[in-house]
Amino acid sequence: MQFARDTLPEESATDENANPWSAQDSSYQHGTIEGQWSSRWKGATDPTIPGDAPDKWKQGQGEARVVEDRVYLLFDWDSGARRGLIDARREGPRRLVGKYINLNNPEITVPWVGLVVSDQRIDGYFSQGRVDFRR
Repeated sequence: MQFARDTLPEESATDENANPWSAQDSSYQHGTIEGQWSSRWKGATDPTIPGDAPDKWKQGQGEARVVEDRVYLLFDWDSGARRGLIDARREGPRRLVGKYINLNNPEITVPWVGLVVSDQRIDGYFSQGRVDFRR
């Protein structure tokens, strides 16, 4: 809860996630965050990836599901070999607060806070770095 209280993301044109970095896909259902996304994260090292470092982005695909006030973001990296899940609740229309769970190693669980900038961008923060989504 302290991480959520201390992490107050704001929409910014200079944010790392502001410039498009994924293949733009206009086929998604506009006006909702549900559906397919591109994902990426950095800030920690994945020991299963040779040469990985905290400052390197790990990219993959993601999917968002909304159930009442909860948002679930399932995503992968390392060509789909590794998977993570963000389980968050909405705090207002744009703020998401929850946790990241490494599905390959569920002991790895950290707090996560997200900002829904639009139906094309979610800026996400965990204690060591970022987990972002773009369409």
